Formats: sequence, C-alpha cells, structure tokens
Amino acid sequence: MPTLVRVTARQQAEATQVAEREAVLEVRNLNVYYGDFKAIHEVSLPIYRNQITALIGPSGCGKSTLLRALNRMNDIIPGARVEGEVIFHGINLYDPRVDPVVVRRRIGMVFQKPTPFPKSIYENVAFGLRINGWRGTKSQLDDRVEKALRDAALWDEVKDKLKQPGTALSGGQQQRLCIARAIAIEPEVILMDEPCSALDPIATLKIEDLMVELKKNYTIVIVTHNMQQAARVSDYTAMMLMRPDRSGEVIEFDRTETIFTNPKDKRTEDYVSGRFG
Repeated sequence: MPTLVRVTARQQAEATQVAEREAVLEVRNLNVYYGDFKAIHEVSLPIYRNQITALIGPSGCGKSTLLRALNRMNDIIPGARVEGEVIFHGINLYDPRVDPVVVRRRIGMVFQKPTPFPKSIYENVAFGLRINGWRGTKSQLDDRVEKALRDAALWDEVKDKLKQPGTALSGGQQQRLCIARAIAIEPEVILMDEPCSALDPIATLKIEDLMVELKKNYTIVIVTHNMQQAARVSDYTAMMLMRPDRSGEVIEFDRTETIFTNPKDKRTEDYVSGRFG
C-alpha cells in the first residue's frame, strides 16, 4: 500500500531518535510536601540516558526540590514526604523496601557550593569508595582515584599534590574535585544543583565542558538559573513555574532547542527571553 504522507529525511531521523531514547528515570505524578506545604505538584517527566536535562524556572518554583527527589535527598529534611513515583530500572525508588543509601550510590549529587572534605585531595576522592566498603588493593584504589580525577578533568592539575588539602584548591577546582568524588563510585546518574553559581566565568566554562564530556558515560540532571548555560549544555529542558498555591510544576518539557526557539507555552517563551524571572 502506498504511503499516504511523505516522510522527510529529517522526520525519519527524528523518529529513529525517539525510538532509540531510553528513560533511565521516569518521574510519575510526583508531589513533594514539607509538612503541610506542597512544594511540587504532579510532576511527570522522563530523564533520558546519556543526556543532560536542565531544570529551569524562577527562584522558588521547586527546581532543587525536584532534583533532590530524584535520589531521595529530601528524606533527610524533617517533615518532608513524597507522593507519586520515581522509576529507576523498573523499581519505584519510593517503595518502602528500597534503601535510600543504595539509591544515592547509583544517583550521585553535586551541590551548589563546592563541598570538599577537610582531607587530602586523594582522600576526598577515595572517601566514597571507602564508606561503600572498598575491598580492593591500595594499587587498585590509586587507579580508581586517578581515573575519577582524570574523568573530572582535574588530574593534570593535582597529580603532584594529592596529599594537599582539597580545601586549598580554587573554587572551580574544588567543584571538579566534588564531581570526581561523586563519580569515583561509578553512579549511573549525576544530579547537579547549580554547580556553577559560585564560580567565575572561566571556571564555569570548564565545568560546562566537563558536563558535556561526562554525558558519554553518565546521565546528568542540572538545575540552573543561567539560561545561556542551559542552552549551551543541555539536551532536554523542563520549564518550571510556581502555581497560585505556591507549589511548583513543570509546564513544558522538550528538547532544549525547541524550548528556546519554539516553545509551546507563552510563559516559557517569556521566561527564556528574559521578560520575567
């Protein structure tokens, strides 16, 4: 039977791309509460493997709360509770039988402000491996630390001073050290909460280049207020806004190019163009 609609080469490529996409995380009807306050309202979206997903929106719309919900970091906040599901390898991470410590091994976190421990550069990276029951040899541990530092684009800058305190590094180096610490235990997903907000422009560009390189082996979700950064590094973008009840919701999710050039929601267009926010 002849085809009724002619499919262009671009449409065919896009269809293939959609078929090949795999959601490593699937957020379904997620609501997050702090006591009686509802912070997140009915969020549903996929997080695609080996892609960078940016969460954007004005301050207070729940971006960081949503990010922390992806690896149960909100569990440590008194009064926090969650309704809905976050599916990871077919398992709801909020199933009572799931150990949140194991979740955080598989889904790591890098915070807004660099948080190196008051230890040597070497021990900062080795820390996660040690607390997770490292049983390898010292030589194998050395290899893992070196690999993490190389993957974080920091090895060449610190290889001759591994015994020096991590806190002695510059701000940008400290953030890359924290990234090395996070990836040393080989998670599948890395969550980044405004990882460049405390950094100068040169250090910011290094972190952005690093994120693009890391997505070859990891899935990354980033919260950012920097629209140029979201446009530069992310593959997908979720636009969040605050509802009248002050809870946050995702009003639009799409490929980053679409969000920034042809959004479906006028509020998204107004935000990314700088009309508000």
